[in-house]
Amino acid sequence: MSALLLNADMGESFGPWVMGLDEEVMPHVDLANVACGFHASDPDTMRRTVRLAVRHGVSVGAHPAYMDLVGFGRRSLACSVSEIENLVLYQIGALAGICRGEGIRLGYVKPHGALYNDMMRDPEKLAGVMRAVVSFDPDLPLMVMSTRDPASVREMAQREGVTLWLEAFADRAYDGEGRLVSRREPKAVHHDPEVIVDQARRIALGQPLTAIDGSEFVLEADTLCVHGDNPESVAAVKAIRQSLQEIGVAP
Repeated sequence: MSALLLNADMGESFGPWVMGLDEEVMPHVDLANVACGFHASDPDTMRRTVRLAVRHGVSVGAHPAYMDLVGFGRRSLACSVSEIENLVLYQIGALAGICRGEGIRLGYVKPHGALYNDMMRDPEKLAGVMRAVVSFDPDLPLMVMSTRDPASVREMAQREGVTLWLEAFADRAYDGEGRLVSRREPKAVHHDPEVIVDQARRIALGQPLTAIDGSEFVLEADTLCVHGDNPESVAAVKAIRQSLQEIGVAP
């Protein structure tokens, strides 16, 4: 089995407003998805977060979003494909500059929130995101949602010349298509640590998950998203890391 990397959203504070427990989570993950100023963060927060990642040997990825500070990037905006391509390129460049200032290179790109969901539903928007990544650096991997059948996304990535990292979620419910259940729906987010760790192990081992409609499916995954915005979720991250190490799939 290949290693399953843990990723977490980081650097989502804004000025004096604090979001997340980055210092507690960072030692237990492999990849830090750093907000780039459109849905959260600011230059000071971005640089502080990159420095924290460097201290713990964690790879830094850009976490671009729609320009939606008030809605935390969770609202779909009526952006054209060209606008999406440009806003993603802009945010990648901003974080890459911070990384360069700290002596590292940007490691990958993972879109945030509504932009992430919209690109997975709309092939034209996904192609726009891919073009932004390739135009900045064709060697940068793009993280996308793993689904029941990722073949079409793989084909698009091959055409656009981008490397894909398939992402699964330990603490989210899935629908019958193997897509995330909307946060607006009941039981979209798992809170029971045992359920979260069990789902992480199943994904790592290639075992079936049960969708909300009762069907079963298997997700391919290169990386597993975890969250650390409260003490309970931080404890879950630690438990996931320990569990994956026990079965030999954590680096």
